[in-house]
Amino acid sequence: MTIELGMVTVDCANPRGLAEFWTKALDAEVAMDFEGFYMVLTPRAGTGVSLGLQQVPESKAGKNRVHADFHTADRLGEVRRLVGLGATELAEHTVPGLTWTVLADPDGNEFCVGQEMEVATPQ
Repeated sequence: MTIELGMVTVDCANPRGLAEFWTKALDAEVAMDFEGFYMVLTPRAGTGVSLGLQQVPESKAGKNRVHADFHTADRLGEVRRLVGLGATELAEHTVPGLTWTVLADPDGNEFCVGQEMEVATPQ
């Protein structure tokens, strides 16, 4: 028996409000709305992992234990776009072959946008 990842759920204070950010960020649409308590966003392209937004009473405290990593060929352009939609840039990191930016959505949930970089090989 095998399992496959179908959805990642994010706890938040206001699922409908946060859906405004994530539908634009991911070019997704609201597939299900359970009275604003729980929402499911699916990619418009029809493929990929869905995003659940679940209302919880407590505020986010500390660093996320799980977060989404997104990859792009234009990290700086995507970071600018996401900040324009309401994300907050938190940090930038680089290791050989990869640079990524840590951001937070409008509810404070962290996620990363990374870009693979060419690594120079010694001659």
